Amino acid sequence: MYNLLKGKKGIIFGALNEHSIAWKTAERAKEEGAEFVLTNAPASIRMGQLDVLAKKTESQIIPADATSIEDLENLVEKSMEILGGKIDFVLHSIGMSVNVRKGKPYTDPNYDFTTRGWDVSAVSFHKTMNVLFKKKAMNNWGSIVALTYMAAQRVFPDYNDMADNKAYLESVARSFGYYFGRDFKVRVNTISQSPTPTTAGNGVKGFDGFINFSEKMSPLGNASALECADYTISMFSDLTRKVTLQNLFHDGGFSNMGVSDAVMENFE
Repeated sequence: MYNLLKGKKGIIFGALNEHSIAWKTAERAKEEGAEFVLTNAPASIRMGQLDVLAKKTESQIIPADATSIEDLENLVEKSMEILGGKIDFVLHSIGMSVNVRKGKPYTDPNYDFTTRGWDVSAVSFHKTMNVLFKKKAMNNWGSIVALTYMAAQRVFPDYNDMADNKAYLESVARSFGYYFGRDFKVRVNTISQSPTPTTAGNGVKGFDGFINFSEKMSPLGNASALECADYTISMFSDLTRKVTLQNLFHDGGFSNMGVSDAVMENFE
């Protein structure tokens, strides 16, 4: 390893199990010398295996509902106490759609479900940065990253209202990122990852088809959860200090493809 995060302190949201990108990122951050706090919603902690990751990475868990300002304030304050100072990096890896879970079509959703979905998936990112900003909790040249997907820009019908949630998330990153850069020299970016077989991803109808199609379309093939974690570590490191307000595609080239030989073979 390279000690890319030696001496850095962070907060990692959203690790559920060993398939999670946040889980892989926590493992890599530990290998690169970081200290961090792990957090997730209490219900997700109960259904997941976060205690296993905490033990493996010698980290503490602070439960927090990322839609609650009160919970986020407690999280940030306790994190700084535990870590002994301000924060250098934050990973937001949270997203869910109740409409997807309940099988509601995009054209006729339950709008209460819609509101809950964007609150968890996107507004939570704004609330997190709001608390970090107000408390001046980030060190200069810190890095905040949220995970997104290309359905924010292109139509993937079965992705449903998660596409809208991700578009909202990406806009929040740009807009809040301006203020964080101006006032604290903190960078804010989103990483648009290949479709990845995580617990959240597997909840989307036809997700195996997404994965197979993008694998055939991408010149380098799909990026794995571990490869996304590696990229995220580079964004947390001092090697990317002037990268901000970006939506960074980490997808093996899929985002710039129109068609590929492997896909066309299916139509010959």
